Amino acid sequence: MSDPVLVEVVRGGLGESRHRVAVAVVDATGSNVFAAGEVATPVFPRSAVKPLQALPLVESGAADRFKLSDEEIALCCASHSGEPAHVRGVERILAKAGFDASALACGTHWPASQSAAMALARSGAPSALHNNCSGKHAGFLCVARAMAIDPIGYCRPDHPVQQRVHAVLEDLAEVALPPECCAVDGCSVPTWALPLHNLALAFAKFGSGRGLAPARAAAAARLLVACVKEPWSMAGSGRFCTEIMQLLGAQALVKTGAEGVMCAALPALGLGIAIKCDDGAGRAAEVAMAAMLLRFLTLDDRQRAALGRFAGPKLHNWNGIEIGELRISGESGVPQPAQ
Repeated sequence: MSDPVLVEVVRGGLGESRHRVAVAVVDATGSNVFAAGEVATPVFPRSAVKPLQALPLVESGAADRFKLSDEEIALCCASHSGEPAHVRGVERILAKAGFDASALACGTHWPASQSAAMALARSGAPSALHNNCSGKHAGFLCVARAMAIDPIGYCRPDHPVQQRVHAVLEDLAEVALPPECCAVDGCSVPTWALPLHNLALAFAKFGSGRGLAPARAAAAARLLVACVKEPWSMAGSGRFCTEIMQLLGAQALVKTGAEGVMCAALPALGLGIAIKCDDGAGRAAEVAMAAMLLRFLTLDDRQRAALGRFAGPKLHNWNGIEIGELRISGESGVPQPAQ
């Protein structure tokens, strides 16, 4: 079975591009609620699992020891845009644990925010603080300091911090992750390939606490509260994850990953969603996620209308002329979202 053409681009009434997408919606017992495509195929979740990777930050006592605020905890789960407040927030996290930017092993890139990048270009150059993963790395350094572990090499799979992260992922996803499932993420930490079904299961358990030991469930609940309370810290201005969580509040935690991966936890429903676009297209992952949220959540008219725009975004050219749209494909077998 191949993944269905779930999202299509329409221009002038004709299909122009087609995106094959796999989707898994799973409850905290591991039961399939909805599946499209090859959900048993392992995928690299990349940044989508940052909230799960942050569980040791709370479980180790580091978040309490360094008095991290909800905004700072959300930054440790973020793929941020490198806007000035993101950078200042990561600096605060590092300072609280006795580090500075030189301790970050994530590498350097320009801010994902175009306005932030242009402003920075006028005044200087980027540092590792501008890396979208710098908050996650600051969190790892906090864990190492709280556990009295040498932080050097904290990105290696054999480092105690990454071993704790690995154990968390195996616990929540209920799947063994042997060395052959491991690769190197863009920010140099391990990324572990796991089936899309198990990735959705991990988010169902994270969001609901069901199937987790009491201490782990409490840590997940704290992370969840911080992320939905501070959605701008999770991504940034104009970003899909930020706008969806601002719209839905505690109904959903949504987290994007690279190469067309996106995940969500729906805490009140006890569901997890995992999406993978075969061609790595983030735009298709956003349309598919919006369609799933429309399908499973109980929404008011304002929320439904706003989500409908994400599920069928209009396309405009450089003159502002509407030239087409993205939408759920009628050939996919997936119902068109009611808007």
